[in-house]
Amino acid sequence: MNRDPHTTDISGQARNDTSNENVVDLLGKLTHQGAHLAQEQLNLVQAEMREAVNDIKQAIAASLGAAVVGIAGLGVLLMGLAYLLGDAIDDLGLGTLIVGVITLIIAGILFMGARKKLAATNLSPQRTIETAERTPDAATGNLTGPGAR
Repeated sequence: MNRDPHTTDISGQARNDTSNENVVDLLGKLTHQGAHLAQEQLNLVQAEMREAVNDIKQAIAASLGAAVVGIAGLGVLLMGLAYLLGDAIDDLGLGTLIVGVITLIIAGILFMGARKKLAATNLSPQRTIETAERTPDAATGNLTGPGAR
């Protein structure tokens, strides 16, 4: 009997006989696939981090642009308020001081809110973590978790 891995069936079509693969070849394939999976996971982490960093860069750039225009407008507005208050109390220096103190209090409140938002920023790659947690189940064919299809 011919044990050539490429035998011909009744229809004349060549078929590949894979039953002759040994354990070493299978382990080699498994190792290669595991290394490939690890590389893909690393690529996913890098892509998620790049995405998060780009989002933060865009938010910072937009905030800086708004801050530049806002500071100029706020300066003009505060000068106007200081002059109006100074005229109302007949003391321009005291009116300017009052407006300055109120402005600093408001700035402090805004700063505290911004600091709280920045502390809540999440840079962990959630999708990658979830995929890595499901990988052992996927390898065994047990995909019953929330991300299973």
